[in-house]
Amino acid sequence: MQNIISDAACGQTMVNTDIALRLLANIEGFIADLKDAKDITQDRFMSDIRAQRFVERTLQIAIEACIDLTHHIISDKRWREPSNYADAFMVLAEHGVITTDQAQRYALMARFRNRIVHFYETVDPLQVFTIFKNRLGDFDDFVATLRTWLDKETSSA
Repeated sequence: MQNIISDAACGQTMVNTDIALRLLANIEGFIADLKDAKDITQDRFMSDIRAQRFVERTLQIAIEACIDLTHHIISDKRWREPSNYADAFMVLAEHGVITTDQAQRYALMARFRNRIVHFYETVDPLQVFTIFKNRLGDFDDFVATLRTWLDKETSSA
């Protein structure tokens, strides 16, 4: 049975928390996989195509799960349709789910995802490695912020 929180007084359907929590758990799992890959040094990454593909693909699906969650929230809340994946984070900021600063950082993730999916032949391996080693905290921040927001949503229903 789906866990959909509904505010009958306003006639407003809230976010399906089962889906949201599953997506958050997926993101946490993907990022844990990347954090566990301590054996992937810069030298190994630059010389091992399998290590590159593991990092690229895991970053891609983590970002896609973030995007899926933003679209799920936007749809359930009946907010404006985003013009692209990056804009979806701006929609969340417009409604106070995340800050504008967070939306801008997460929009960069969406643009990076587009690059590795659509322009894979131009991806700079050093940029991917730098994101892998220095930007995983952005995912932790996303998960923590969305969990806090979901908690508020469920407690106000």
